[in-house]
Amino acid sequence: MATLVANKKAHISWEITDRFDAGIELFGFEVKSLKNGQGSLDGASVGIRGAEAFLLGATIPPYQVANTAAGYDATRARRLLLRRDEIDTLLGIESQKGQSLVPLSFYTKNNLIKLEIGVGRHKKKHDKRESIKKREVDRDIRREMSAR
Repeated sequence: MATLVANKKAHISWEITDRFDAGIELFGFEVKSLKNGQGSLDGASVGIRGAEAFLLGATIPPYQVANTAAGYDATRARRLLLRRDEIDTLLGIESQKGQSLVPLSFYTKNNLIKLEIGVGRHKKKHDKRESIKKREVDRDIRREMSAR
């Protein structure tokens, strides 16, 4: 399970409570681009329209610009491949106030590209400060332990 692209800002801005894995519908050159480490999940979200889930706002540039189809949109909505019960669960979560579906990372599993989705609550400013303080304290403790 190798991580191809990660949403670095997700754990800073969101408190992740639950995780889901989803397949994703991509073009061939998008797969090559992701396996090359190109792409970004910054500002992306997961939305449910009708009975289908979509990845919205993720940027996946073409693998080779010269060989890309005319009119290709790098930020197009991409369909997520989930079971019906998973979509119903996500729909229930999305309808709750304060809960959002956040894409966390693209990764490979059995030579397939998957998307990890987190159920999150947006952190307030004081929550972010507490997270930063805790991370710094943990870093200092590890530094002291490795010095001994």
